[in-house]
Amino acid sequence: MIKWLKKIEREKLVQRRFDKTFDFMSETMPPPAKILDLGTPNSQGEFLKSKGYSIENTSGEDFDLKPQIVGTAGYDAVTAFEVLEHLVNPMGVLREITAPKLFASIPLSLWFSKAYRSKTDPWDRHFHEFEDWQFDWLLEKSGWRVIRRKKWTNPSIVPGIRPILRSFTPRYYAIEAERT
Repeated sequence: MIKWLKKIEREKLVQRRFDKTFDFMSETMPPPAKILDLGTPNSQGEFLKSKGYSIENTSGEDFDLKPQIVGTAGYDAVTAFEVLEHLVNPMGVLREITAPKLFASIPLSLWFSKAYRSKTDPWDRHFHEFEDWQFDWLLEKSGWRVIRRKKWTNPSIVPGIRPILRSFTPRYYAIEAERT
């Protein structure tokens, strides 16, 4: 029963995150904006395409080793949704972005939960889980000015103390930033 609940819940939470991200972006960057999405093609990018955005992805490069790969001109914005926490040095890639706008989201550091680490995928790990002020500072030091912010929770229907805490503790932090 718990596995079934977790599968349904995961799908619901993913769609919730996609909807919140679209609502946040579309307030100031409506479709059909041309977007460079950091990372390989993914379901969130497909969702944004279905809403009218023109999305291109990077090709799976290691941004720690090749941050210059994102320096391509001609985009209205760059998106980095749930990407920067996987990097050892997110400042490198942030400094190389040439688009005038950045939309990014990260999972926030939670006092009741350790940093995420997949037990099956050695690349699916969080090197950083930031507090909001730390992420803002990283962006500022990288040449960006945060102009809008939004946080949201990640509620869970699975029983337990942590799921209860997740119902009122913000888990995700999204920003819109522009070059300084």
